[in-house]
Amino acid sequence: MKKSIQELKTLRWQNFLFLLLAGNINAFGVTVFLAPVKLYDSGISGTSILLSQVTPDHLTLPFFLLLLNIPLFLFGLRKQGLVFTVYSIFTVIVYSAGSWLITDVLPIDVSLASPLAGDDLLLCALFGGVISGVGSGLTMRYGGAIDGIEVMAVIFAKRLNVTVGTFVMVYNVILYVICGFVMGSWILPLYSIVTYAAGLKTVDFVVEGIDRSKEVMIVTDRPKEIGEALMSTFGCGLTKIAAIGGYSNHEKTIIYFVVNRFQISKMRTIVRTIDPKAFVTIKEVADMFKSND
Repeated sequence: MKKSIQELKTLRWQNFLFLLLAGNINAFGVTVFLAPVKLYDSGISGTSILLSQVTPDHLTLPFFLLLLNIPLFLFGLRKQGLVFTVYSIFTVIVYSAGSWLITDVLPIDVSLASPLAGDDLLLCALFGGVISGVGSGLTMRYGGAIDGIEVMAVIFAKRLNVTVGTFVMVYNVILYVICGFVMGSWILPLYSIVTYAAGLKTVDFVVEGIDRSKEVMIVTDRPKEIGEALMSTFGCGLTKIAAIGGYSNHEKTIIYFVVNRFQISKMRTIVRTIDPKAFVTIKEVADMFKSND
């Protein structure tokens, strides 16, 4: 109990504001672009759309979003933690409420076609995927998840010896196959794959940013000269790590440095000029922050 209270104290009101925005964005993308033309979002959201189509009218999309998502988040409470669960359930409630407002309260006709894209399936698939991807990405960025299948993936993927991404992808493939059989058409499930792809790339963009930084590791015998040149040129710090060569058994230094993509060419020139024998690796960095940010 005491631990739970301590966890709850870490909740941030700023996060709730962004999660409020995220839930409504997701609701807009799904109810205005996807559901009206019977396209399917991914995960539990897509499952909820399908169930709302094949069940009585009073069992609506918002109802299934709550019914399916909240138990999954509660099931994952021990694995994901209380703060994550609170943020996630809050966002799902906002998502469900936003969907209900758009479909049943606001003067927007979403019964036959998208109010903005008509019955153009490609436009609906692309914009629905991108907009819902923005909502999902914001939710992840601010500490939660908007779809319970992501929690199930974290819990069960390792037990099944697959990655989290593979688990989610397999779930969606199965979902779209079921949609094809239930609806008697493969056109809508195939367009839904476009929605899934657009949403996936948008989530990456929102969570990781448009311009990923590059992590550079330089193994060199001349760390002082290279370090000074890099810091002088780019005006930022670096980290030096002591190392020993595997074959030579000589002492070496690894310089850890972060640059953006426009600085890579200049960095290479500096390293090659000072130490032509230096070994350099470059990898993408998804995000950077200081512990006090």
